[in-house]
Amino acid sequence: MTGRDRADATAPTDDDAAELIAQLKELAGADPADVRQVVAEVLAALDRAAGGALRDHLPATIRAEAGLDAAPARR
Repeated sequence: MTGRDRADATAPTDDDAAELIAQLKELAGADPADVRQVVAEVLAALDRAAGGALRDHLPATIRAEAGLDAAPARR
């Protein structure tokens, strides 16, 4: 098995993307404040997983709303 094969085995599939889209659409009908909180938590978790690099690619308003401006970037 090559390095590329191993990466492909753990790569997200179209089914994973479709499930995430369905969950986000379901959330969209919920209370907007709850949706904003969930999105902020997801962005913060993704930023942590990326070692703080995600915040560099987000607009300032989204960083502030997700609480990423206050947290120091880890690199």
